[in-house]
Amino acid sequence: MNGMSEYRFDGRTAIVTGSGGNPSLGRAHAMLLASRGANVVVNDIGSDPEMRHYPGTASAEAVAEEIRAAGGSAVADTHSVANVEGAQAIVQTALDAFDGIDILINNAAISVGAPFDVMTPHDFQRHIDINLMGAVWTARAAWPHMKRQGYGRIVNTTSSSMMGFAEHAAYGASKGGLWSLTRVLAAEGAAHGIKVNAVSPGAFTRLVVSTLEDDSPLLLHSKENLPPELASPAFAYLCHEDCPVSGECIDSVGGEVQRTYISRTRGFADRAVTIEMVAQRWNEVMSEADAEVVGTGGMDTSGWKIRPYEGVE
Repeated sequence: MNGMSEYRFDGRTAIVTGSGGNPSLGRAHAMLLASRGANVVVNDIGSDPEMRHYPGTASAEAVAEEIRAAGGSAVADTHSVANVEGAQAIVQTALDAFDGIDILINNAAISVGAPFDVMTPHDFQRHIDINLMGAVWTARAAWPHMKRQGYGRIVNTTSSSMMGFAEHAAYGASKGGLWSLTRVLAAEGAAHGIKVNAVSPGAFTRLVVSTLEDDSPLLLHSKENLPPELASPAFAYLCHEDCPVSGECIDSVGGEVQRTYISRTRGFADRAVTIEMVAQRWNEVMSEADAEVVGTGGMDTSGWKIRPYEGVE
């Protein structure tokens, strides 16, 4: 695409999980893609009885109808991402309605803030099942179709919490795992025309409302300054056929768009290394001078001679 021509998604089919809420990032993504010509599967389970502080009830059908009323193309899906069968059903909805799947935005998530030693094992596991494994299952369901056609775009929703926010161990761990998944899938997808990236967004959403106290300064700031629609263009660009990268993490908050990346310091190299040497040369280990960016193109494992996989169902 040259110049400032409009980026379109005509003929492409997109799934956006967790897109039935209002306000929500998923709804904003679905509306934007549909307005640019994409067929959209609006996925949302509607309500989660365990998330007691979410305002209102999400509706995939309401958002799909909103898209259709605006002249777009959309269908609703209410399956859960948290299990293999639900993820496969979501992709099947796209195949049945639009005969294909080109784009997957993994947006569905929960967030519960609690000290590490207070959160129940059940709630911790739910973060992994929904936030991380939900993306695994939907990507696995879409992968063979994208691989067969030699084209696909997957965008995973990470969070700055993965960098270390107190009382967000479960949420941060699930989102950090999602970034690692993004990089691995980018490496595997390169040979098949599948690009996989991540976005760490910030916006006023039902999830934010459910997590923060009503008088939280962060909640008030989000409500006044961070509409979800400002985060969506970065997601949409990574979904486009002209997307130039794979394996990246982009921050998109209130109209600010940046790159988050992993870097490695030069450190030191000495095969006579001892505990004392590590302590003595610790400043070299920690110095960021001349640090190098860790590549996102994926490591070539062809020379590893990995043992043949013998899976057990």
